[in-house]
Amino acid sequence: MKNSLKKGYSFGLTSGIITTLGLIVGLNSSTGSKLVVIGGIITIAIADALSDALGMHTSQESENKNTRKQIWESTIATFIAKFLFALSFIIPVMLLDLGTAVIVSIIWGLFALGVLNYFIAKSEKSRPFNVIVEHLIIAALVIILTDIAGKFIAIYFN
Repeated sequence: MKNSLKKGYSFGLTSGIITTLGLIVGLNSSTGSKLVVIGGIITIAIADALSDALGMHTSQESENKNTRKQIWESTIATFIAKFLFALSFIIPVMLLDLGTAVIVSIIWGLFALGVLNYFIAKSEKSRPFNVIVEHLIIAALVIILTDIAGKFIAIYFN
């Protein structure tokens, strides 16, 4: 796979997983509303995917070693990966009760993050276990902190 596409897809998928999981967990903890969680997922799929794509675009331009084509490949790959993966979390929320959907979403997100990092580690000839554990710990930290933040918001702002 071209390096520009690899950068865009890996960034978009990682961001899509961690950001959307944090959003789902935080909104569930603060509101317990399926409508709010679905609205948040759609919003993040659009706004954050575009924002991350622009961030990737700017980052690639600042390196002064990429062609215009490579810059746009990374930009578009970031948007597509983040947008589609973020939207994938709507499926359990629509099909299941919200508490179960949050658990299924966490399992789905951590599984996908593990698989992505396995392939990245293999392509870089790194030890997959170390890379996967490092990134799963960061994702778990995001999940825990957004749950705490959501509960705090529910207590102090309702």
